[in-house]
Amino acid sequence: MRVGDAARQVGTSARMLRYAEQLGLVAPARTAGGYRDYRERDLLAAAAALRLQARYRVTPAALAFGLRALEDPEVASSLRQLAGLAHGRSGPGNPEGVPRSIGPPGPATALDFETAKARRLLRLAS
Repeated sequence: MRVGDAARQVGTSARMLRYAEQLGLVAPARTAGGYRDYRERDLLAAAAALRLQARYRVTPAALAFGLRALEDPEVASSLRQLAGLAHGRSGPGNPEGVPRSIGPPGPATALDFETAKARRLLRLAS
């Protein structure tokens, strides 16, 4: 399905679908002639992105960054560190909530990230 038809079906503009593609929110295939070919999965992704934007009042760019944080343990770890600083969180061995270092995540942090990601995916699936 071409971009204009896909946009009408999802309830947005062709320009917004192209922008969503730039951000990595949808990834339509290309025809031999180079045209975007939106399939069912692309339409579902675009519709889901629109629902999330409305529900959480965020921009498409914010959604794209959220996806990056879900996929990249280093980004997720950095965001957790920022959240700890911004909200004054403390944890075991760190009663003052002061970060020990701002660097690459350790194995435990990566495991925490994967566990949280799996829980989010299970909530979305139910």
